[in-house]
Amino acid sequence: MADSRDRIVVVSQQFPPDTSGHASRMRDMTTNLQRMGWDVDVLVPPPSFPHGEFEQRWSRSETREMDGVTVRQLWSWQPTESDPHALSRLAYYITFALHATLWLLFNARRYDVVLTTTPPIFTGMAGFVPSLTGTRWVVDVRDLWIDASVSLGFIEEGGILERASRAFQRRVLRRGDRIAVTTEMLGEELCEQYGGELAEKMLVVPNGVDMSRFGVEVGSKDASKVSVPAGGADSAESTGSPSSDERPVIVYVGNIGHAQDLPACIRAMNLIDNDAELKLVGGGDTVPQLRRLVEEESLEDRVTFVDPVPREEVPELLSEADIGIAPLVKDEELAYAMPTKVYEYFGCGLPIVVTGCGELRRFVEESGGGIHVDNDPSRIAAAFDRLLEDEALRTEMGTRGHEFVRTRYDRRRIAERLDDSVRQLIGRRGPADGSAPAASRDLS
Repeated sequence: MADSRDRIVVVSQQFPPDTSGHASRMRDMTTNLQRMGWDVDVLVPPPSFPHGEFEQRWSRSETREMDGVTVRQLWSWQPTESDPHALSRLAYYITFALHATLWLLFNARRYDVVLTTTPPIFTGMAGFVPSLTGTRWVVDVRDLWIDASVSLGFIEEGGILERASRAFQRRVLRRGDRIAVTTEMLGEELCEQYGGELAEKMLVVPNGVDMSRFGVEVGSKDASKVSVPAGGADSAESTGSPSSDERPVIVYVGNIGHAQDLPACIRAMNLIDNDAELKLVGGGDTVPQLRRLVEEESLEDRVTFVDPVPREEVPELLSEADIGIAPLVKDEELAYAMPTKVYEYFGCGLPIVVTGCGELRRFVEESGGGIHVDNDPSRIAAAFDRLLEDEALRTEMGTRGHEFVRTRYDRRRIAERLDDSVRQLIGRRGPADGSAPAASRDLS
């Protein structure tokens, strides 16, 4: 008897063991779709992010299972530097996109739906082949990658690369059957740039948090102590940092890149009244520059760099900290951005301090779970001191943030929204019998 489950293939530049927020998002999304009755394949390159953290692999293709999802790892160029030069980055993106496109040229008819997730925009190449055979195409857009690249100086404004990228993005968005966006503001920006008719295809699929892993009983943690996973943090000998057992901890977990205003947070540590420690957990392009800044500011005893940790260890690390930070640079081109880490902080009942503008500020103010300040070290330091000196305020904000994401942004509920929309797209109501799958009904 033939398998009656609907089949979806997801093309993603990052997936675990990559440790980015996007990798975590795609793992949870694909796992939840599998539980809701889909057969799910994921096409990914070899693990490469943060860059320089993984050994290069040379096999053409490898296949593994993860939580019921089939992960097909296709060879691509893998940067070995922590901050790769432009050609290395492009090779990483384009070789994977071409390999995924070639693979789907021979296998597209096996699937009912293909979902390509961007950034980078090049994953869109792989969607054209299945769409030509009648396979439905969902374009998942997480941010305005081209705008951010121009704003951060990676692409010349008005240059041939920007113009070609926008022309390609326009074709992808117009060819796709659905466009999933993380925020309404992002959808509006896409319509403004690429055509108002795209609004008919828009589906808001926000970032979120797996509350089954990150949810905690708020107020149960001992906020005065932090336990860092073994082997994660730099040793006291290498950093000059004393034991953290009795010190309040301000934590950042995620990609350490150009869009994060971590320099301002580091400088703020010279201005706070409290003897707190700032832990930067993760890897990324700007780690070397931030290490130099710490030395220049003589903050070796206040700032600790922590290597990326397995996703399974992140909830415990967060739940034992005092404050979480999500410092975006102040740039109108990033006004739509909502970092995944914010949901995870809230999931663990952690009050937060954020910088930047737009969607992130709105989210924090609506939730009541944190403080938004300008991108200024003195303002950031004042927010740190305010929270560290008021345990009741920390608990109150942590509780508000926790309830906010628990009721609105659990990834199981978010995946259900995508599931419903995609099944409508292919003319289905649910699994083979047309009813809602048990996994999607039980979301408590």
